[in-house]
Amino acid sequence: MPDLLTIGELSARSGVAPSALRYYERLGLIRADRTGGNQRRYARAELRRVAFIRISQQVGVSLDEIRAALDSLPEGRTPSPQDWARLSVSWRSRLDERIRLLTKLRDDLDGCIGCGCLSLQRCMLNNPGDTLAGEGPGARLVLPRPTDDPTLASSLS
Repeated sequence: MPDLLTIGELSARSGVAPSALRYYERLGLIRADRTGGNQRRYARAELRRVAFIRISQQVGVSLDEIRAALDSLPEGRTPSPQDWARLSVSWRSRLDERIRLLTKLRDDLDGCIGCGCLSLQRCMLNNPGDTLAGEGPGARLVLPRPTDDPTLASSLS
């Protein structure tokens, strides 16, 4: 059984809490065999699946999308570099949008970060009287607005 890992070993090797590993298993993202005593044993290849899950989550891919991606692999195998390249193509536009949004946030908040005063006259987070409530939830001056982004406007209608 040296090729099998306990949940503690998988957790230590992957840096993912055992509770998260059990959750991933419940969602069908990873698989474990059971011993006669009903203890989980994971194949070493599950380390790569867990890494794929964590990296995908860090770039904003939902667990449902990750499951669909993993389910698209032949016989539920671990993603290869070629699989990762194919799967990540569909996520590229979302990553580009996140980069754009983070850059905008960084640039727009430079004044606040630089002076530390959070000037209410220029603050991108200030919304006196909640005048932007009709445009939707969140920081409307920071997030893309339907009038600012034609692709977003068409997806909202």
